[in-house]
Amino acid sequence: MDEVDAVDELGPVDWIVVEFPGSRFNGQIAPALLDLVERDVVRVLDLLVLKKDADGSLEAFELSDLDEGEVGELRTYESELAMLLSEEDVTSLAAAIEPGSSAAVLVWENTWAAPFASAVRRSGGQLVANGRIPTQALLAAIEADEQEDEDAADEGAELAATEGEM
Repeated sequence: MDEVDAVDELGPVDWIVVEFPGSRFNGQIAPALLDLVERDVVRVLDLLVLKKDADGSLEAFELSDLDEGEVGELRTYESELAMLLSEEDVTSLAAAIEPGSSAAVLVWENTWAAPFASAVRRSGGQLVANGRIPTQALLAAIEADEQEDEDAADEGAELAATEGEM
């Protein structure tokens, strides 16, 4: 299979930066990530750890640069990594990290979606927009709806009590 055919078989590729305030990165996310890989839901393409000192200076580490206590089972992916992120990418991503924190940068292929994505491309379709709704935004919307329902119930109870006095 040539490189073009191999790329045509790829699923969508996503990335995240997960910050650990106080640089408390301990590798506990490894089992969850390993589960996704073993179930062929995702394929890890790139993974690195960023550490931003209190003065804002930045260090980027490949997994081989870190000790076992910091990365746990994440070393399992070391040979599979494609090193997709450039130095410019890393500098840009690091801007989101607070001083005195560390972050994991993960790039992955959504292998579960590869057959659909390939079929879309073969049929002449192309992605024109996509997005992601942050979990925090969903939680805030649910909480706002619940508060609205509570407020409406309180208003109804007050109205009923007032009408009962008349």
